[in-house]
Amino acid sequence: MRILIVDDNPTNVIIIREILKKEQYRDLVTASSAIDMLEILGIGDRKADLRPKKSDIDLILLDMMMPEMDGIEACRIVQQYEHLRDIPIIMVTAVGDSKKLAEALDAGAGDYVTKPINKVELMARIRLALRLKHEKDWHKEREQRIQDELKLASMVQNAVLSLPIEDQLFEVHALYQPSAELAGDLYAWYSLGDGRYGIVLLDMMGHGISSSLFCMFIASVLRDTVTTYVEPEKVIQELNRRFNQLHIENQLIQYYFTAIYMVVDTRMKRVDYVNAGHPPALFFGEDGTVQTLDQGCCPVGLFDRIQDMEPRSFHYEGNAHLAMYTDGLMEVVEGSHEQQLEYLKTHLGGSHSWRETEMKELFFNDSAAVEREDDKCLVWVSLKQGEEERE
Repeated sequence: MRILIVDDNPTNVIIIREILKKEQYRDLVTASSAIDMLEILGIGDRKADLRPKKSDIDLILLDMMMPEMDGIEACRIVQQYEHLRDIPIIMVTAVGDSKKLAEALDAGAGDYVTKPINKVELMARIRLALRLKHEKDWHKEREQRIQDELKLASMVQNAVLSLPIEDQLFEVHALYQPSAELAGDLYAWYSLGDGRYGIVLLDMMGHGISSSLFCMFIASVLRDTVTTYVEPEKVIQELNRRFNQLHIENQLIQYYFTAIYMVVDTRMKRVDYVNAGHPPALFFGEDGTVQTLDQGCCPVGLFDRIQDMEPRSFHYEGNAHLAMYTDGLMEVVEGSHEQQLEYLKTHLGGSHSWRETEMKELFFNDSAAVEREDDKCLVWVSLKQGEEERE
């Protein structure tokens, strides 16, 4: 425990030092002025950058009235440095002016003692300050551990996302920007053989740890579900069944997720899909037409079994593409739902090839100062004309 004593009066320094030594506080540092104190803290050059240099000082006993720079001004300077703000400062003063004491506390001091120094009072205030610092340090270390674990969880979460596919007749790419460390969006695709691919995009209700854990559970069962059941209706029903297995007693919030799942058959030029409460995917045909893949049933997880599900199918010719997205992408656009959808139809149309740079500029180049409320995800599926068709 290292204590810094700052006072321009050598007698006061000796008195405080002897009191502390008798109480077994022996790691003591002294400074005869506020400027010397700043030097000891590593911020003597106040024109330098506010660099994060860790200090080994655990508490400062700071005289209020000193020449050149008083304790209040020195306290304000210390508070400018984030890595020093948690060091408790106790003002030692002969001033009985309540306005001055209030000014010292506003400047960042945590407490004060008056001269002549009362040993019992001084030690009580030191013990209180150190106890509060210990608790604050414990909370900071705990918060840092939590942040480190969240970063690791985020890395694991990103690792389960599918990588792009670029085949002769089929391409799929994605852009993803979570609103926080852990997110509630998930996309995946799987080769089903014979030129078929299963593609799913889902958006879990809410954000944070609970939503991300639910997402990871779905990710753990997704491959087996898609490759076993294949057909969109059966896949969505099975995901609903597996999700409802996560029964939580006294659950105050009803968790669920929206999803769109489709099977693309590049040989038959056919797309089968189910939209479970998700924003409509967009199909851009070779002839310039745009088709919305609208909602076909309720979100997954609301009921034991999804009723009145509407699987849908359509065929395509030549070159085309599909755009799937979560509602966070729509919220980039101001206006009503219809205006947002028209904007997406206009800007996601055009060339059927993947346009990553353009899509980033349009939807994912948020200012660092803007705090996003929702995750943003865009999945782009290019459906390409085969050699035989061109001939």
